[in-house]
Amino acid sequence: MGLFNKAIAHTLPAVPKPIIGIFAKPYIAGERLSDAVDVVKRLMAEGCCATIDVLGEEVTEKEHALDAVEIYKQVLQRINTEKLDANISLKPTHMGLKLSKEFCYNNIKTLAETARLYQNSLCIDMEDHTTTTDTLEIYRRLRKDYDNVGTVLQAYLRRTISDINNLIPLRPNLRICKGIYLEPHSLAYHDKEIIRLNFSYALEKLFINNCYVCIATHDERLVWEALRLIDKYKIPKDRYEFQMLLGVEVDLRKIIVREGHRLRVYVPFGQEWKAYSTRRLKENPHIVGYVIQNIFSKDSRNQRS
Repeated sequence: MGLFNKAIAHTLPAVPKPIIGIFAKPYIAGERLSDAVDVVKRLMAEGCCATIDVLGEEVTEKEHALDAVEIYKQVLQRINTEKLDANISLKPTHMGLKLSKEFCYNNIKTLAETARLYQNSLCIDMEDHTTTTDTLEIYRRLRKDYDNVGTVLQAYLRRTISDINNLIPLRPNLRICKGIYLEPHSLAYHDKEIIRLNFSYALEKLFINNCYVCIATHDERLVWEALRLIDKYKIPKDRYEFQMLLGVEVDLRKIIVREGHRLRVYVPFGQEWKAYSTRRLKENPHIVGYVIQNIFSKDSRNQRS
């Protein structure tokens, strides 16, 4: 299946938008903010909360980053007006990181201030290794004045435990995920079991240092490991949450919510959905197999019903 997945993933840029839409539909709320709002309301009815992401990254013009800031302001206003249990997530390169670190910092600071006015929060997403140091520097600067800002660390990076040690004095709000980008072996673990172990170790360090932990995984072994640590250290429910992507492992999501844990779903929307979906599928060809399997399993269920 690996070669088949890669073949499909690398031909995606030439595939018509409607076909890409078949792959993307379960995982993207839609093109409009109203689409994201509708999805969040459905998730809230299931007992979940959400984080809304405006699709976009790697901007090459300041105007595009400033436009994204304005859209995020609208998102925060709509969350407040609709009384949604949601915050926002944003990518540093969408805020202009590749243009200027200071420009990016100021854009995120503007949104941190806007979020605070609405008694809300934001998460600075982590991208590939070329952005890690700058992203953490921006986070550390913001954390001095804004307690409503979190960021992300990736368990597959060799530097992650060291980054946690450096951030612990800030009592950070951190999302821990495995990591999605293809990184060189010199910088990232490639062994799946080592990545799992590092994920668990990262959770444990954060739990015992009284940080707020966002457990972002669809791996049931890691969900179990997180629950083991929560039980071992008697972590109160207001100091952690689980997180999952929209459309992924829905049954496991429902189980976690049913057992009384807070779970936040990542809800992306926007005009850039095709480029986003194409990049993600090219970076992780195994997702293609998962999507195809998911589509056919749904078709099979529909035929039986």
